[in-house]
Amino acid sequence: MMEPLDSIPGFRSVPRTGVIYVTHEATRHGFAYGKDDWANLGQGSPETGSLPGAPQRVESLAVSASSLQYAPVAGSRALCQAVADLYNARYRRGKKSQYTADNVSIASGGRLALTRLASALGNINMGHFIPDYTAYEELLGVFKAFSAIPILLRPEKGYKIAPADLREEILGRGLSALLASNPCNPTGQFMEGPELAAWCALGRECQCSMIFDEFYSHYIYPKHPDSKPRMISAAEFVEDVNKDPIVVVDGLTKNWRYPGWRISWTLGPKPVIEAIASAGSFLDGGANHPFQNAALPLLDPAHVEQESMAIQSHFGSKRAKLLERLEAMNITPDAKPDGAFYVWANLSKLPPPLNDGMQFFREGLKEKVIVVPGVFFDVNPGHRRAQSRYNNYCRISFGPEMGKLELGLDALERVIAKYR
Repeated sequence: MMEPLDSIPGFRSVPRTGVIYVTHEATRHGFAYGKDDWANLGQGSPETGSLPGAPQRVESLAVSASSLQYAPVAGSRALCQAVADLYNARYRRGKKSQYTADNVSIASGGRLALTRLASALGNINMGHFIPDYTAYEELLGVFKAFSAIPILLRPEKGYKIAPADLREEILGRGLSALLASNPCNPTGQFMEGPELAAWCALGRECQCSMIFDEFYSHYIYPKHPDSKPRMISAAEFVEDVNKDPIVVVDGLTKNWRYPGWRISWTLGPKPVIEAIASAGSFLDGGANHPFQNAALPLLDPAHVEQESMAIQSHFGSKRAKLLERLEAMNITPDAKPDGAFYVWANLSKLPPPLNDGMQFFREGLKEKVIVVPGVFFDVNPGHRRAQSRYNNYCRISFGPEMGKLELGLDALERVIAKYR
């Protein structure tokens, strides 16, 4: 029998994130990736195969002799410039202030990019929202230089906060930085246009660094009225790229559907980029060199637009299917997801014990379907709060292929039928 970690001097028990926890539990019930009879509606990744109308997928790459060496900690210069060029072309046409390679840092995935940022923060109050991405909990708790301050998003307000109310939170709580996923994981709500511009203006006015996790920023529904892809970024509302306290994190994981590549970027003022590159020098040493080279053609604006159009059409169909089937099961979201690929499902209308997210998850395993209990999105760094929220919720993903989505929904129907 394995000894508990707290019996080993100097170590602490480290919790698993929600997705890792449910996958681990499912594995104990026979789940394995590639098994045809299981449906993982808890997954945090999109399907990675070809989609109608999308560019051809990259399935092989050549490794040059030079890329066998370490890449620069901040990322290859060519990829940094390609990221800057994409944001300038997409969001900053006609603006005097333009991003350059010095405004970009490359990392091995989104969590590492956020870890670099967190390690570079000072002794400040750092705001975050509830509910939000499960991995934020440990990220915001492990670094002791800053204090994580929660801000509750209320269902009756559609899990959104008005700029005027946000201003009060920033000033009243003395926040020097704020972390937000946009679109939000798990609720699928997002900010764009004047609302997002107001948030960026608050960052300048209140001297509060706004850190936007934009990994789902190409998953926007419904379609644009002129049949163009809808993509959002705070980069559109930055006045001075080197002075505005606006930081954007994104990467190939979701919006390009290459999660296995583990390539992300941080876009922000040059001093911030220099700080997180210094953090990367002791945290990780830099991202995979061959995959940075392979990423270059994927950042061509025409490629990005074609991929985004395909995503929004295909995932929009899966979204509609999921919402329709859940409604028939008496499972409803407090606010329909207009972004990302999740439904934040309210289970309160289901009979006990299915109205509890953890019990719903465990009953689902018996029918070979995985969801994520809502309690994992009650971001609680250091577990300073005793009360637990979102017991009556779960997150259901429409990231998998349509066939797997329907397989999982059939399984959820069987779960509910047992208690009717």
